[in-house]
Amino acid sequence: QVQLTDSGGDSVQTGGSLRLSCGVSGYIGRRFCMAWFRQAPGKEREEVARIDISDKTTYAASVQGRFTISRANADNALYLQMNDLKPEDTAVYYCAALEYLGYCTRTPDAWGQGTKVTVSS
Repeated sequence: QVQLTDSGGDSVQTGGSLRLSCGVSGYIGRRFCMAWFRQAPGKEREEVARIDISDKTTYAASVQGRFTISRANADNALYLQMNDLKPEDTAVYYCAALEYLGYCTRTPDAWGQGTKVTVSS
């Protein structure tokens, strides 16, 4: 079973940067696309960035140009570099694994426990 451990959340001011990390284990024999989701207070969880098995990336319009998702397969790690943070980026961020079956499945097979990002104005 895939296990994810995310970290790196913190409190920063508007315009600041953070790098979130996600450790990945237990996926031997399976291939996964990876993604970062976030959930702000009172809102539904939303996908903000995805990276597939070919390292193709996609982003939500709200973070395009500010966030960068990357993976280091040798380290079994996933990252989210977040620059020019805004108060509306405040949320709990979750890494997620989506099994690859010739395409990235829509529903994650596994979630990290979440890491909180707070951006103050």
